[in-house]
Amino acid sequence: MKKITSLAVLVLLGLTLLGSSAAKAGTTAMTPEEKGLAIAIEADNRNNGFRDVTARMIMTLKNRHNQESNRNLRVKTLEVPGDGDKSISIFDNPRDVKGTAFLTFSHKTGDDDQWLYLPALKRVKRISSSNKSGSFMGSEFAYEDISSQEVEKYTYKYLRDEEYNGQDCFVTELDPVNPKSGYSRQIVWQDKSEYRILKVEYYDKRNSLLKTLTMSGYKLYLGKFWRPEEMYMVNHTNGKSTRLLWQEYRFRTGLKSRDFTKNALKRAR
Repeated sequence: MKKITSLAVLVLLGLTLLGSSAAKAGTTAMTPEEKGLAIAIEADNRNNGFRDVTARMIMTLKNRHNQESNRNLRVKTLEVPGDGDKSISIFDNPRDVKGTAFLTFSHKTGDDDQWLYLPALKRVKRISSSNKSGSFMGSEFAYEDISSQEVEKYTYKYLRDEEYNGQDCFVTELDPVNPKSGYSRQIVWQDKSEYRILKVEYYDKRNSLLKTLTMSGYKLYLGKFWRPEEMYMVNHTNGKSTRLLWQEYRFRTGLKSRDFTKNALKRAR
């Protein structure tokens, strides 16, 4: 695990002692960079301890002519102490993608490891670090969007407070540390009460608005973990969109590391 910088440690300590009051009150005691980092750390801490989670998902692809196609998936995620999460996504239908499975080992530092199992070829394809900005299974989500968004993957800057959909939000800018990212920056809206992400704007390498993600229908699980029912990504350059509808969240089902291997990927059913 990458050691958190002394700045982050001080910020985290301050948030712990003050119950996050500094960030919530919009204090001027922090620089915009310190406050942006503090918000990211607080949001990350609130999601610690989920252990594992499974869910079903309906992925709806819409082209620029408003024609739609649906895909049904199962998603499993394992929390890895000291590193990023592991996840596996298994396509159940339609027929042309049935049995396709995608495995991700997210990391706090360095490139994530990702593999795609193609049942028609009966082979596992590794996703290269140079292709992480590519489309995931024809959707408007990139491979890098599928990974867990670890704090260490970005630098941060608090921009302003702003109301979004009737909720008071922090607005922060995230700049990717990895030069191979397909984005120059992200602008993120998080509600102040629970630090849930409500909206993300993704900017391309020319700093033009590329995509917008909105997340809604949040529900609380185990009294701590918020999860959205809907994630909606719109691509402003090609007119396409992808909607993810999440169902049947189940936490702490007993998943183990052996459920997230390349061999497990081949056996996914």
